Amino acid sequence: MSVSRRRVLLLGGLGALGAGGAILPTRSVDAKSASRLNDREMPRPFQVPFVQAPVLQPYATGIDPADGLPVNYYRVTQKAATARILPRLTTPVLGYDGLFPGPTISLDQGTKAVLRVRNQLPAQHALDGHALSTSTHLHGSASLPQYDGYASDITHPGFYKDYRYPNVQPARSLWYHDHGVHFTALNAYSGLAAQYHLHDPVERQLLPQGRYDVALTISDAMFAENGSLGYDDNSHSGLWGDVILVNGRPWPVMKVQKRVYRFRILNSSISRSLRPTLSTGAPLVVVATDGGLVPTAQSVANYRHAGAERYEVLIDFRKYATGQRIELRNLSNRNNVDYDFTHKIMAFDVTDEPVDTTDPTWNRIPTTLVGSEPMSLTAAQAVKTRRFRLKRSDVTNLWTINDDSWQDVIATGYKRVVADPALDSVEIWEVENGSGGWFHPLHIHLVDFQVLSRNGRAAFPYERGPKDVVYVGEGETVRLLMKFTPHQGLYMMHCHNLPHEDHDMMAQFRVGLRETDYDRNDPMTVARPEWDDETD
Repeated sequence: MSVSRRRVLLLGGLGALGAGGAILPTRSVDAKSASRLNDREMPRPFQVPFVQAPVLQPYATGIDPADGLPVNYYRVTQKAATARILPRLTTPVLGYDGLFPGPTISLDQGTKAVLRVRNQLPAQHALDGHALSTSTHLHGSASLPQYDGYASDITHPGFYKDYRYPNVQPARSLWYHDHGVHFTALNAYSGLAAQYHLHDPVERQLLPQGRYDVALTISDAMFAENGSLGYDDNSHSGLWGDVILVNGRPWPVMKVQKRVYRFRILNSSISRSLRPTLSTGAPLVVVATDGGLVPTAQSVANYRHAGAERYEVLIDFRKYATGQRIELRNLSNRNNVDYDFTHKIMAFDVTDEPVDTTDPTWNRIPTTLVGSEPMSLTAAQAVKTRRFRLKRSDVTNLWTINDDSWQDVIATGYKRVVADPALDSVEIWEVENGSGGWFHPLHIHLVDFQVLSRNGRAAFPYERGPKDVVYVGEGETVRLLMKFTPHQGLYMMHCHNLPHEDHDMMAQFRVGLRETDYDRNDPMTVARPEWDDETD
């Protein structure tokens, strides 16, 4: 019989597409597995210890002579490596410094960062042969356009780019990941993702720090028979793996003391959404969203968590017995594809290790935290309301925002925009997902916004904080309130179901400039990548 290219890739590895024919969900789908591993190679929940990604140290520090502010200088190298994810087999990955996920960057508000990203990847991806050119986006940072990871501002293998981050925003959980045009999904899925933490004095006083401030990067994956990552985006609709990974480990177990812990939960899955909950029924206390602290803590039994969203939650382990196991589970949402063990995320085993009760956060569950500019905005301040519809074209089969796609942006020489707000203006953006078969996590670059309403009702309690990604569920219309500050220039908006973004649900808006104005921050002409003559 003839074997399609799709089927050949399915059998290969990373390269490998993983699960066979297209799955086009119109509801939650349950299946046994997606991976091609034999049973003895398939990981099972709660068999491996929890680990955190290492914290990247600056290779130099200095003072910016322009404003006297401190600067940390970092360097990461994008390269091919192998990871130990499965019990016996190794898995080829692409990683920052070869790690899956990459190293965490952690610094204080007001300390600038210069991040040199070296592309030492192979010329082509093992899966489909696409050129491994990359663009690094610091998701959650109000960066200048030329440092924002503009999708078509790519760095080829053998080159590097220096990204400059001001870090003037309030404390928050950010993450950096690949944003290379039309191949973000495959590159991020292969491992090009990592957390980035910005601290400030208020957050340090209110919330746990150090070993009790825990980063959880949650993703899903499927595997080929040889242990390579499988990849099947189901005709560009989404990828749902059958193995849940936390910091690159399948369903790990973390030992915890009898105290309050803070978890920075990033869903880095390229398509899957989560609905985290605790097996004991105890609450998750949401203290921060994408853009930082919420005004008032929200206790929830579970919450909807799309790809790219960050939620910081407190979990109180004080009442549990030594030796007790508490599971962090996943109740899932509509239009995911679920497998035997995707309802589990990780577990916590309670120990009798002595607790330092001189730390004021050991038993603190704050109720009132801090306000922020996005949450202080009112609808009356809006000077314009714009409307966007997320859909799939019946003609081209591309995902679009209204009828716009990134192909349109490229075809116009990066001029076409869907909005042109004035600098420092306040607008309402109304986003409609008329589909009953898909959810869309919409990310708007540059801004933090407030979710005003969802289908005419109040925002969910857990999303009542500054956001940069909004879960636009099936049949939902959300109204978002935002101020376009602090920079002029071109910025992207796109679906963070990354196969949707790549095919081709991404557009751009222009802040504070007319099309004919000179753009001193043009991401296609300013701060270009340079040849890398360093040696490893």
